[in-house]
Amino acid sequence: QVQVVESGGGLVQAGGSLRLSCQASGDIFRLTSMHWYRQTPGQQRELVASITSGGSTNYADSVKGRFTISRDNAKNTVFLQINSLKPEDTAVYRCNVDANWRTYWGPGTQVTVSS
Repeated sequence: QVQVVESGGGLVQAGGSLRLSCQASGDIFRLTSMHWYRQTPGQQRELVASITSGGSTNYADSVKGRFTISRDNAKNTVFLQINSLKPEDTAVYRCNVDANWRTYWGPGTQVTVSS
């Protein structure tokens, strides 16, 4: 079984920064792409950023230039550096990993941006 846990969320003023972390643990023998999603009540879940095992990245247009995804393969951890936060970035940020030919989700971490 694989467990996924996010951390790093919180309450921050507009213009501030946060660094989210997500660690996958358990019986992992193959970990490929890792992703960050976000969701607000009543809205569709949005894919924010993705990173492959080789380090190739992809971002949603809404976050390009402000969000940076990175990973530490030795620790099965993916990070999301969020800069220049805006109130519309307020959401639950969830990590999704492709491990052992399956997909696993973390419970999410809340990011709240005050204006």
